[in-house]
Amino acid sequence: MYSSSMYSTFIQPMTTVSLCSPGQMTDLLYTEKDLVTSLKDYIRAEESKLEQVKKWAQKLDVLSATAIQDPEGFLGHPVNAFKLMKRLNTEWGELESLVLKDVSDGFISNLTIQRQYFPNDDDQTGAAKALMRLQDTYRLDTQTISTGELPGTNTDVTMSPMTVEDCFELGKIAYSDADYYHTELWMEQALKQLDGGEESTVDMVTILDYLSYSIYQQGELERALDYTKRLLKLDSAHQRANGNLKYFEYQLAKQKKVEVEEGLKEKEKREREKREASDKKGRPADYLPERRKYEQLCRGEGIKMTPRRQSRMFCRYSDNNRHPLYVLGPVKQEDEWDRPRIIRYHDVLSNSEIEKVKELAKPRLRRATVHDPQTGKLTTAHYRVSKSAWLTAYEDPVVDKINQRIEDITGLNVKTAEELQVANYGVGGQYEPHFDFGRKDEPDAFKELGTGNRIATWLIYVSISNGVLMCVYVNCCFQGSAVFWYNLFASGEGDYSTRHAACPVLVGNKWVSNKWIHERGQEFRRRCTLDESD
Repeated sequence: MYSSSMYSTFIQPMTTVSLCSPGQMTDLLYTEKDLVTSLKDYIRAEESKLEQVKKWAQKLDVLSATAIQDPEGFLGHPVNAFKLMKRLNTEWGELESLVLKDVSDGFISNLTIQRQYFPNDDDQTGAAKALMRLQDTYRLDTQTISTGELPGTNTDVTMSPMTVEDCFELGKIAYSDADYYHTELWMEQALKQLDGGEESTVDMVTILDYLSYSIYQQGELERALDYTKRLLKLDSAHQRANGNLKYFEYQLAKQKKVEVEEGLKEKEKREREKREASDKKGRPADYLPERRKYEQLCRGEGIKMTPRRQSRMFCRYSDNNRHPLYVLGPVKQEDEWDRPRIIRYHDVLSNSEIEKVKELAKPRLRRATVHDPQTGKLTTAHYRVSKSAWLTAYEDPVVDKINQRIEDITGLNVKTAEELQVANYGVGGQYEPHFDFGRKDEPDAFKELGTGNRIATWLIYVSISNGVLMCVYVNCCFQGSAVFWYNLFASGEGDYSTRHAACPVLVGNKWVSNKWIHERGQEFRRRCTLDESD
């Protein structure tokens, strides 16, 4: 078990995708397959048309070769004269119609219909940023990502390596965000693959142009100068590179002059500043120390629980104070963490229930929302980009049954809880550190619901497939299991140690479902006390 030391945060291993859920991405695969079939039909139609033109050309080629040997003798025969008139007056017109015949209508029509379901520029940018997020969080080099040899990858799954064009596109997307760190990484990878002999429509000059400028923007003048010189060897007339060459040389000369004048002490200070700047490379402008802790936890680098604390963690069969349902069939309960106290319940969903929940949620998956602390209303947020659906108890017996099971196990009233939320998360997504409850500076967080604050969270791992998920807790991703914790102390004050986050999914996808239980209705089930240690 691991936990963050400074912020007492724990990672809730949820998963998100950049902009599309895995279920919807699967639909796109079938759409593309349909388009490929349509494209093949178009190719066959074009080949058939060309075959007819080819036969016509071959026939006339033989005829013309014979006729021009003795034009007068050939045309002296009345049949030949008639056929020449007929060919020029009729048959060449028919050939013209054949050549002009557009056999692409079916393909273009299908493409136009399907285009409305295609990803847009924002989706592509989101997917690129998801890759870069995985790269940073799990410290993956560009070569590993480009070849697709990611930790946990299923070797049976076919993966086409990234091309020079793919790497270049990632670099350009980073460049458009003034993210020169990732621009450098991906332009260098594109250059490496070009140097390795890979053919590409992207020329080396363009890559070197982006690369030298991105390196310059990070303060590495000498390297920027080296790449500029390499560019000019390929294109000595490159206007921008010639200008940059003079500028870089001037700045380097100026820098060296300052170093000589400053002396040893100032030089050491400058070197220290360079090292500090190097350590910060790749960090976004809004980077916080908490993010570093979060990424460490996602990599499994958190602080281990001490043996003394661990000795207090137990597994047990629980009948929930002799609840009639669980006296003969108790639930499997495991202590997952102590501060805050997190309990895991194993096998709370059957396989048939899992499939029913996914079946009900799939048609309704929409961009996930969060509560805006200022307005109290649901809104989308850049830090949570997933697809989710809300399931009500009356629409299917399975949902009602799950809600009742949550009430029976936790002992809390779920009638005032939010509906069961189901989320389908995929590769590269994340949910940054957050609280589930409304803080004191967010008095209107759940005002519209009229049920008070979120007293507790119940999170079910519905299913995990096609890969691995980076988890902080040991055995945190058992399909059909659930974790439960209180967001508020018995006094009603928020427990700030419940701050949690979702690690980006490196490979595969996952379905989770959560139930946020509110204060109203718990007055006699979890009695209020001023003692926060209770």
